[in-house]
Amino acid sequence: MRWQGSSRRKVTGGKVIVARGKRKFEMGRESADTRISEIKRKNVPVMGGNRKVRLLQCNVANITNQKNGKTVSVTIETVVDNAANKHYVRRNILTKGSVIRTPIGTARVTSRPGQDGVVNAVLIE
Repeated sequence: MRWQGSSRRKVTGGKVIVARGKRKFEMGRESADTRISEIKRKNVPVMGGNRKVRLLQCNVANITNQKNGKTVSVTIETVVDNAANKHYVRRNILTKGSVIRTPIGTARVTSRPGQDGVVNAVLIE
């Protein structure tokens, strides 16, 4: 688990004397790092009795053509570009904003696969 609370250091480098300990709502988790392979999902319970669907592996994307409004489900061939991390391209990791190559053309991912459990994308001309 990762702790995502505020830093224990000031901007000047001095220590901050905290008046309380860590809280559960400041807890984080490891990233899903969705890869291109057969579909594999994992349900994660979150605060408020809700759940997130971690998409661990996926090879299918819902591609929307904005010119005619049609959406089709196609297979993902590879990751072409990823602004989040240049090394994600080599490892074929899907994140929001990554550019993927499909049989109908290149598309940009608009969903958050590690949190939504699905890959949605829009076609790039």
